[in-house]
Amino acid sequence: MHEERDDGRRVAGPPGRISLAIAAVAVSLALGACGSDLGSDDEGDGESEVEVASTTPVEGEPLTISSAVLYIDKSEGAVDGPGSTLANFTEETGIEVEYLEEINSNESHFAKLRPELENGSSGGRDLIVATDWMARKYYDLGYLQELDKSALPNVEENLLPELQNPEFDPERKFTVPYQSGMTGLIVRTDLAPDITSINDIFDPRYKGKVAMLSELRDTVPLVMKAEGIDPAEATKEDWLAAIDKIEAAVDSGQIRDITGNDYVDDVPRGDLVAAVGWSGDAVQMRLDNPAIEFRVPDEGCILWSDDWVIPVGAPNPGAAYEFLNFIYEPENAAQIAAYVNYTTPVDGVQEVFEKQGSDLASNDLIFPSEGFTEGCSTQPILEGADAEEIEQAWEQVTTG
Repeated sequence: MHEERDDGRRVAGPPGRISLAIAAVAVSLALGACGSDLGSDDEGDGESEVEVASTTPVEGEPLTISSAVLYIDKSEGAVDGPGSTLANFTEETGIEVEYLEEINSNESHFAKLRPELENGSSGGRDLIVATDWMARKYYDLGYLQELDKSALPNVEENLLPELQNPEFDPERKFTVPYQSGMTGLIVRTDLAPDITSINDIFDPRYKGKVAMLSELRDTVPLVMKAEGIDPAEATKEDWLAAIDKIEAAVDSGQIRDITGNDYVDDVPRGDLVAAVGWSGDAVQMRLDNPAIEFRVPDEGCILWSDDWVIPVGAPNPGAAYEFLNFIYEPENAAQIAAYVNYTTPVDGVQEVFEKQGSDLASNDLIFPSEGFTEGCSTQPILEGADAEEIEQAWEQVTTG
């Protein structure tokens, strides 16, 4: 749902006519875990024996999914409304679904779940959405079960080849990709039409009317890019300088909030004129206010990828396998993609849209072109001795 403006800016709007290059973008996302040489020492070595999740569904037990808002299709305003993916899954398998829209950010959700996971409990959750780097962190800490690939035939058949061997999980032992996307600018074009750069967030004209994501690996790299620094080459000092800049803007009231995806309400209302946010959210927000656009910043966006993982202590992992197979049917994946407008990892979805005669077959949010993502960087993974200092500095900004 994109168009090229007369001034060349890339914005959310009607489907574009740019030639598609999904394979190139998928390769970029798959390699995104390479990151810099910074990182944290609190993870385990990931080498201890890991339990493989049982493949047999527990009769009478629901499937409990932990996810974020606006991250699966709805019908009649409900995630399990008639004809929705969840309703169709229950109809086909007989498995009821409890869908928890509880994830506001990777960090806050990790902090919430960690005490239970430390004791071998998932708190009743069978599937959790986590970004690549967080999925690896969960795994290294012993919080995830590995997957029996023989129970995932649709994933094995339909996962895009470019996503089958990512650096953070080379054999896909513990992750199944869900959606990929872009972090950039979500703008109220009627209130702040000139915002096209991350640097514009710091413009005094917009004091108290802008927000940034609380995701360290999304927000801080964008600020570094605006300073001309490649996140893949950034030093600890570069990270800390960018964090200092954000902190000063928060303290002065320039930045109203460092948040998860709470902006999905604030931007349509006009409480915010712009926010650093996720590409697919802008599409849902346009339903509330058509004067909302997703813009790839002048300096480029951040590319990321989210995965499904099965936590230790999951009460019904067999049902999780059933669900993963279900959403890896191209027709079902297309239904989700049509709603969330994120990049799908399922091969065959574009062909489904083409057969339907849908403009979504040329949607740059679902099938990004090289031109649309030009200048974008993959979400860095912090590795090395300095990561803890960076994370603590960021926590000080996000929690005060």
